[in-house]
Parts: sequence; structure tokens; C-alpha cells
Amino acid sequence: MPYEKSRFPSGSDQLPSYEIRIRGKLDGRWSSWFNNLTITLTHTSNQSPITILIGSMADQAALRGILCKLWDLNLKLISVRLIEVDDEEGR
Repeated sequence: MPYEKSRFPSGSDQLPSYEIRIRGKLDGRWSSWFNNLTITLTHTSNQSPITILIGSMADQAALRGILCKLWDLNLKLISVRLIEVDDEEGR
């Protein structure tokens, strides 16, 4: 799906942000390898580790690059979610 500029404020230099959830454990030391995304570790109800990566991406190619790195590490992808810009900001 192509990048939809209409989801972001017109005239804004703000890049789209994504939340990526994976099964497994990555600590903050991986942040620089993942283009300085914020890395948070949490656990499921049965204490399985879940890593959450959050940050801005320049475009879909940058997002794909992150997903390829996760694949290279043989980590299981749970979800990728676009973090929408709050509609109230422009009002």
C-alpha cells in the first residue's frame, strides 16, 4: 500500500511513525542497528517476551528495511501498526 500523505498534516515535515511488535527479546543495545527506534520489552500473560519497536520511518522502503532485519534475526513478527497523527492537532 502506498504512503498516504493525507493522514498527516499538510505542509508538515512529520514522518509516519510505526509500532512493530515481535516475539522474542531485544534490548536497547539494538536501537542503533534499527535506525534508532525506541525498543521496549514487555511480556505476555504467560511471561513470553514481546519486543516493541517504535519510531518514525522516512518511507515504505525504510519500514521494509527494518522488517528485513527482523527476518534476518529469525524473529517472529506479531504486528506492524501505523501510529496515526491525532486529528485534533490541526484544529
